[in-house]
Amino acid sequence: MSTTDSGGGTTGNRPSLASQAYVAIRDMLTSVQISPGDPINEDQLAKMLGMGRTPVREAIKRLESERLVIVYPRRGVFATQVHMSDLSLLGEVRVHLEGEAAYQAARRANREQRAEFEQLLVEAGDHGSDLESEIEFDSRVHRAIYRAAHNPYLESTLEQYYNLTIRIWHVWANRLPEMAGHVSQLVPVLESILARDADRARELAIGHVTSFQRDMDQASR
Repeated sequence: MSTTDSGGGTTGNRPSLASQAYVAIRDMLTSVQISPGDPINEDQLAKMLGMGRTPVREAIKRLESERLVIVYPRRGVFATQVHMSDLSLLGEVRVHLEGEAAYQAARRANREQRAEFEQLLVEAGDHGSDLESEIEFDSRVHRAIYRAAHNPYLESTLEQYYNLTIRIWHVWANRLPEMAGHVSQLVPVLESILARDADRARELAIGHVTSFQRDMDQASR
């Protein structure tokens, strides 16, 4: 049986090379290992990832459509700039879609996905308190919910907006308050999904996004 990761696309039982390149470069961009505005050299990336230029080029095209990179004719590829004002625009969309994803996950999660949510609950209190650990856990929970909603259109849209959001989170990390409380809000979301309480899951997911937006707005002042 074929499987896919958050990059999408498979070859047999493994993600395609283009998908692997996409996930690797996406994570470098969202964690600001590639800083906003930095040039991106496809040859260097291909060498770093141990693959040819074709999958890297395909990944770059996808990342351009998701607003993580911009391609200038005759100038090359660059990481897009980050503007704090983008966060409120992203939040306006995410607050509704995240609630819908949690609602549908509570209704549609299969046995394997419910087991994944149970494992995330076990790990919730022991995932580390540093920024990278907080974001990594937050990312795993959100993406598990997107998959469990069983709506590819909703999943792909939320993936794009979430990637842009966590890049802003990384860029502004030194101005943010302790975010452990924000990540801990995911526990009742997971519990509601496992209880198949769709309405409660939606309400809590909306509250989670809203509180994140509020904290980020305060940090930017």
